[in-house]
Amino acid sequence: MSTIQNIKKEMSKVLIGREKEVDLLLIALLQEGHVLLESVPGTGKTLLAKTFSHCIEGDFKRIQFTPDVLPSDVTGIQFFNPKTQEFELRTGPVVTNVLLADEINRATPRTQASLLEVMEEKQITIDGETVSLQPPFIVVATQNPIESQQGTFPLPAAQLDRFLLKIPFAYPSFEEERSILNRFKSSQPLHTVEKVMSLGEIQSLSSLVKEVHISEDIESYILQITRETREHEWVEVGASPRASLALLKASQAQAFIEGRDFVRPQDVVAVAPFVLQHRVQLTIEASLTRTPEELIDRIIEMATLPVEARQAQ
Repeated sequence: MSTIQNIKKEMSKVLIGREKEVDLLLIALLQEGHVLLESVPGTGKTLLAKTFSHCIEGDFKRIQFTPDVLPSDVTGIQFFNPKTQEFELRTGPVVTNVLLADEINRATPRTQASLLEVMEEKQITIDGETVSLQPPFIVVATQNPIESQQGTFPLPAAQLDRFLLKIPFAYPSFEEERSILNRFKSSQPLHTVEKVMSLGEIQSLSSLVKEVHISEDIESYILQITRETREHEWVEVGASPRASLALLKASQAQAFIEGRDFVRPQDVVAVAPFVLQHRVQLTIEASLTRTPEELIDRIIEMATLPVEARQAQ
């Protein structure tokens, strides 16, 4: 657990008021999941991803998505070498440990789809040749919601479902923003961040997270929440079985970060909005007055707590 605290300490050198976002990013890393950061421009999404990559002794690459980025720009190509008179494989930036997919919704659907295989199977296929990625591999993608109607292509459900977590970024408070001004007005603190987590440590911690105990009651609680997203009157399309597994994994990592080897209902509640909000689609009528976040909050509020949790209240 000292490694977890060290990475939080290093990230706090740069980030102010983003403790929850850092925890969620660690949850994704420990469970080998991917993260979608969503907010208006200038709130620190890219800075969070870059600071995170500075703390890890791994490879970091960035793709600035625009409408003219091609799938081959992401995954790679087979090119003809005139010297050897043979085709050679040149892998793209996706072959890394941490991939920052900046403004992912500016890419065309065809280019967005180039990430489907690698996000799910940790491999890429180029002209019939398969290349497996070395773990860990995590995609940290950003998108700006206010520009969804101007030069952008909304992510399809299949793409959204590949993200373990969707993390909305709120504006900082008055005092947090004052601290940001003071911290960045004369220096760039990103250069002071040290690497505190090796790839081997990530693998070891990931193995420990998978051993965090989940009782049958907690499993039932998770299933109750995800299945209600499919049956609620506000919902057009509910969360998939992949979402149930994602909620289970995120709950395990949440418990681990808090120093426990078992999952409590509070762990499920803490991560459920970030796991489920991007996986549900409201009906046209409901979307006029409701949001997916409100739906998840209501489902959690109505869900029946496991017996031991009710007794503890």
